[in-house]
Amino acid sequence: MKRFFSQIKDKFKSYTESEEEPGEEGEEGYVELNTEGGDEVKSKIVVRPFIMNDFEDIKSVLDALREGYTIALINIKPLKDKDLVELKRAVNKLKKTCDAIEGEIAGFGEDYIVVTPSFASIYRSKESSNIEATSEIIQEE
Repeated sequence: MKRFFSQIKDKFKSYTESEEEPGEEGEEGYVELNTEGGDEVKSKIVVRPFIMNDFEDIKSVLDALREGYTIALINIKPLKDKDLVELKRAVNKLKKTCDAIEGEIAGFGEDYIVVTPSFASIYRSKESSNIEATSEIIQEE
């Protein structure tokens, strides 16, 4: 049995020795990898915060949502303190865009709204409310 393994070992040894190219003696076939960046892999999903100071700020939010890879966290407090009519307009525009991209929209507390694309869903608990409840808060004030 020992002799059999010795013969197999000799066969492999003679096979690998005949396959080596000149100048590669002693090298064990390592591959060099480029570790200095180059092709950076970007995340496909971005969670991005926004602040609504004016109605015009809605444009950047809508553009990011239409790209399809952004989950928008929107602080509506500055606009809420400034102009409730403009805030209602902005929320309605967000709702329409959300429907168009088949995403979800929800309010968190009284000062934040989250909008997600179709591939993401929003966990709803007692602490988080849907956008209709946020709209009711806005109408009451």
